[in-house]
Amino acid sequence: MMQLGLIGIGAGAAAALLFASVTSGSWLSIILFYLAPLPIMIAGIGWSHWAALTAALSAALALGLVFGTVFFFAFLAGAGIPAWWLGYLAMLARPATVGGHGPNGGSAAALEWYPPGRLVVWAAVLAALIVVVAIPNFGTDAESFRAGLHQALSRMLRIETGAPAGAPLSVPGVSNAERLIDFLVAAIPAAAAVLATITNTFNLWLSARIVKFSGLLKRPWPQLSAMTFPPLAAAALAIAMGLSFLGGLIGIIAGVLSASLLMAFGVLGFAVLHAITQGINSRGFLLGGVYAAVLVFGWPVLALCLLGLVEIAFNIRARVAQKRGPPAVT
Repeated sequence: MMQLGLIGIGAGAAAALLFASVTSGSWLSIILFYLAPLPIMIAGIGWSHWAALTAALSAALALGLVFGTVFFFAFLAGAGIPAWWLGYLAMLARPATVGGHGPNGGSAAALEWYPPGRLVVWAAVLAALIVVVAIPNFGTDAESFRAGLHQALSRMLRIETGAPAGAPLSVPGVSNAERLIDFLVAAIPAAAAVLATITNTFNLWLSARIVKFSGLLKRPWPQLSAMTFPPLAAAALAIAMGLSFLGGLIGIIAGVLSASLLMAFGVLGFAVLHAITQGINSRGFLLGGVYAAVLVFGWPVLALCLLGLVEIAFNIRARVAQKRGPPAVT
């Protein structure tokens, strides 16, 4: 137990330093800031979820003592608890009975590990919760939230605006800077949810790869191209997208959840693409082109989101595998 505590404190110190780097204001600090959950996930996947919980709490306490209560709660809600929970789920397993019998006549026991597809869905849900928890910092209803976010962006961009928050773009006297801020006020909640989903998923993958490379990973590495989502994920996305058309704070929250879940289906779309391109001669060129297009332009990820949704409805991977037939025996 002492070893787990020391590992947790060490991981917490690393996470706190990464999170606090944002105070420097440099561009590199943004990348380090988003990597803050990584040490906590490494502790949870490589050792124990108790080590990860120790890391999350010790990092939050250190940040709170140095920078105040805002940093304490911001780290705990935005990085510490989500990282601990994802690391806990990643190493969650239950006994499963497989075909055959043990040497004493009983069923041969194996471990059924938490599916990677559900981990991606959890990463999206936690990303939405992170954004939703931050909303009251700007306002407790839709109008006050938009006004508070408008003021914060104006200060950040050092723009003096003469029009009220949310003024129509066609109103005379509304500058291009004000139009930009109004656009950002509408786009930032969903964009923040998408970014949080990406960072949660990436940090989880990277931490597992680091632990695997160190030889401490206890679960077998899953076949990511075969990941599946629970059926309720598509239903939750449909409901959230429907509610996002409502006005008020409910519509904003539903839009945040829609964006994060849609990004999760984008991850599923990448998995489908990896699966259906197996055996194609130009597979590397095709996958490289898709990844490059997404990184450079961003919007092509919508095609991957659609591919993930189509997979849920029509099981594309199974259809392609059936047409491809069994591998040739050599």
